[in-house]
Amino acid sequence: MSRGRVHIRDVARIAGVSVGTVSNVLNGRTSVKPELVARVHTAMRDLDYVPNSHARQLSSGASRTLGLLVLSSYDSFFNTLAEVAEDAAEKAGFSVLLGGSSQRAERETRYLDLFESQRVGGIMLAPIDGVTPRMRSIQAGGTPIVLLGVSEAEPNFSVVQSDAERGGYLAVRHLIEQGRNRILVAGGPMHQVRGRVDGATRAVAESPGVRMDYLSTVTLTIDEGRRVGARILETPPERRPDGIFAANDLLAIGLMHEITRAGAIRIPDDLSLIGHDDIEFAATAQVPLTTVRQPVELMAQAAVDITVSEIAAGTAEEHARRVYSPELVVRHTSLPTSVGVHR
Repeated sequence: MSRGRVHIRDVARIAGVSVGTVSNVLNGRTSVKPELVARVHTAMRDLDYVPNSHARQLSSGASRTLGLLVLSSYDSFFNTLAEVAEDAAEKAGFSVLLGGSSQRAERETRYLDLFESQRVGGIMLAPIDGVTPRMRSIQAGGTPIVLLGVSEAEPNFSVVQSDAERGGYLAVRHLIEQGRNRILVAGGPMHQVRGRVDGATRAVAESPGVRMDYLSTVTLTIDEGRRVGARILETPPERRPDGIFAANDLLAIGLMHEITRAGAIRIPDDLSLIGHDDIEFAATAQVPLTTVRQPVELMAQAAVDITVSEIAAGTAEEHARRVYSPELVVRHTSLPTSVGVHR
């Protein structure tokens, strides 16, 4: 094997250890068992592996921070993701610099500028509207970026995501199974929820006699959910949906608060409701919320593992794509009766 083709994962495979262990050895971490250190050094010698300049910079301690930029610092889903990512990063010898864009492009750019000025080793990023020229320039400059929750193919970036299309399909298929045939899918902006809407559309296409409408929202927040609820209340009863899939739990909870406050529509007797993400408050909502759970712990761990691997391997590392399957968590808001509720 020629030197130019040797990657850190080749060293890990020959040594019989994880990529993270090789990275820890390269970074001089003392927590690695001596026998594993010896195996890694033997594998590097046998493969004629020479760490690139970025990896050597890490071993000197120049960059031991990862940047994590999420859509909202106040969203329970992103809070959990950040907490797991911080734990995973700490085990790999890194700290995490956390930011929330609040779905504002100028704030997203400011945090990217901050990460670059702090010379973070790598960035984990939930982008507002896909990949921007700023992100491409940062990655081209040698700082790896791992995208979170991006459905579209991005061959020049590693991606960690939940299968959004399957999530939307599971949600709306469940509504249809409850006898609902006037489905509303609410959420937006569209570039953030497209996969979920596509899955919902597929479920409806498989079900003759079922109609689906889509209502775009500006953000995925409780306040926006209340506005959706108010709009439903203003709709004549014969035209109201009898099943709603909200693109995240915050939207669903805001919608439920507005509808139940008015008292004109009963959930789930008159209207079945499903959210997405299974945030902390979903199970304890005024009516426990049926939702689609993303495997956030697996996603956060994978994002850190890939980022650390790309830092160590530099531009030689091949980009990864990790897609995790969501699951439907059935509670009370979707069921006309309490039979079959699962927590």
